[in-house]
Amino acid sequence: MFEEKFVKEALSNVFDPSTGQDIMTLGLVKQISFDGNNINLTIHIAQNNSELKSDMNFACIAAIQDVYPNANVNIHIAVDSSNDKTSPLPQVKNIIVVASGKGGVGKSTVSVNIALALKQLGVSVGLMDADLYGPSIPTMLGLQGQRPKIQDLYGKPRIVPLDANGIPVLSIGFLVEPEQAVVLRGPRLGGIIKQFISDTNWPVLDYLIIDLPPGTGDIQLTLVQTVPVTGAILVTTPQEVAVVDAVKAMNMFMLPQVNVPILGVVENMSWFTPAELPDNKYYIFGEGGGARIAKDANSIVLGQIPLIQGVREGGDKGTPIVQAGGKSAEIFLEIASKLILQTEIRNERLAPTQIIQMQQ
Repeated sequence: MFEEKFVKEALSNVFDPSTGQDIMTLGLVKQISFDGNNINLTIHIAQNNSELKSDMNFACIAAIQDVYPNANVNIHIAVDSSNDKTSPLPQVKNIIVVASGKGGVGKSTVSVNIALALKQLGVSVGLMDADLYGPSIPTMLGLQGQRPKIQDLYGKPRIVPLDANGIPVLSIGFLVEPEQAVVLRGPRLGGIIKQFISDTNWPVLDYLIIDLPPGTGDIQLTLVQTVPVTGAILVTTPQEVAVVDAVKAMNMFMLPQVNVPILGVVENMSWFTPAELPDNKYYIFGEGGGARIAKDANSIVLGQIPLIQGVREGGDKGTPIVQAGGKSAEIFLEIASKLILQTEIRNERLAPTQIIQMQQ
């Protein structure tokens, strides 16, 4: 009388209120059985929230009865309490932050191109611009002036990220005018970051790359208190002043109460290579800065990026260098490959990440 495939198709139109994703994709439906005119479901949710349970219950019943109007639908909703404090992004396997000690070292360029490189390598990836004071990712991806849609889910608004070459992207640059100054104090900064995480429909992802602002401020602390960060990438130039500040960022992540693993270091502007002399290297900003940080962090150098005109031009034009191909793109593809490996090693050797509990 009833067919499981049609029940599953119906349930794929029911969305989880906490993530905005359908409950079949999230794997929340654990059991479907039939008994005469009864359709019995077991659904697992992460939060013991009575309003959430009620919304899910009625949505499932309505979806199934659209297909089988006379069915008696019985739903058991169980709370999965395997973690003391579950992630607000259970559909994201790895949350990777890209950090630097100071501005101007190419952190956003690295974030964008790593995300695109990961996509080319066949993994699902999202990109969140957490640099609220200086959001540059809309420009780098050619998305200036575009606005994210707002979806109503069970009476509550949720942000739908924009799409950039198959990568969901969210930035405060999509919500303010390009020339508008973002003047925010700490609590408001934290509120926006939490909204970007908890009130946004991030799809199921292997990696969410988060581009942090420079330094060690409120946004960094809010982030590690809101989501379990899998690991951090540090971006620096070889120059001593950049290295000194990058070490400070490294030390923040390595604090015992934070304890976010450093997955690797990306050294940007490592040398200058003129287009007409592709085999020449001019070490304008010095040498060895990235290797020094990697050694202090007990990590590795994921890659060195030369100071190449095409990398800058690609970001300014909204067509990042990874999309153009060539030797420069290969550098970022190698960095992304090493990041995948470093993440796998981290997940094998260390316990699953937890949301950081910090004393005020």
